[in-house]
Amino acid sequence: MTLESRHFDPHELWRVVQREQVTQIAIVGDAFAKPMLRALDEADARGEPYDLSSLVLVISSGVMWSESVKRELIERHPVIAYDSLGSSEGVGFANAITTTDSKGETAKFSVGSNTKVFTDDGREVKPGSGEIGYLAVGGNIPLGYYKDAAKTAETFRVVDGKRYSIPGDYATVEADGTITLLGRGSVSINSGGEKIFPEEVEEAVKQHPAVADAVVVGVPDERFGEAVTAVVSLRPGAIASPEDLGAAIESLARFKRPRRFVIVDEVVRGPNGKADYTWAKTAATQPG
Repeated sequence: MTLESRHFDPHELWRVVQREQVTQIAIVGDAFAKPMLRALDEADARGEPYDLSSLVLVISSGVMWSESVKRELIERHPVIAYDSLGSSEGVGFANAITTTDSKGETAKFSVGSNTKVFTDDGREVKPGSGEIGYLAVGGNIPLGYYKDAAKTAETFRVVDGKRYSIPGDYATVEADGTITLLGRGSVSINSGGEKIFPEEVEEAVKQHPAVADAVVVGVPDERFGEAVTAVVSLRPGAIASPEDLGAAIESLARFKRPRRFVIVDEVVRGPNGKADYTWAKTAATQPG
């Protein structure tokens, strides 16, 4: 069953779950989960809470699903939160499962035997080395893109004699063999010679209690090449200055911290919940 609205409506989702006694739903990370939580709060405030008793499993894929948001959802109703890392170019790369009894860290995934992380020069990243590499998955993968030989060659490559699907995500490999996803290389920011992945910065910004959503981009800068800029929308009724937001991300390395915060009424995303980085760059370069 799919929802009828052209754009995501969390109240519609919960009405369908309640009416049809849905047991599992598929969402797109924080972009869907945060509005879902707000809708539950709004229904409670009206004295008309939704009946979620049938819901067992919530599956997410496509964008970051943060630990705090997973935990808040599970505390509202004890679902299994299944965070899947995959793409249309191959089967699932990895997954993370969070329940009432387990901790699901943000962007940390368990991987299967067909998933590898390689450096740009083709070496496999060793666990605990701290090296950054690109994700690759082998096994049952497509032959290529229809009538697009160049894109096929870029995405489906042979490494150490084995063919892999490589859609462009970068990660590190932890000492225990799990991976920490950093983000898509195509939207990475080069600031002062350092590669910065927007998803990591977005996750830090979104931890501020006043923030509803955030997208991070690089804008042209004479000194650094690109300056990290956060385009932020606030929760209804919330107030936060750029200084407040900046103080909340001091855990990030200094070179990753946004040099500017642009506060907008709403962060624009596609119907699939994914960030619209083209829109965000335009919003980030507006004067004021």
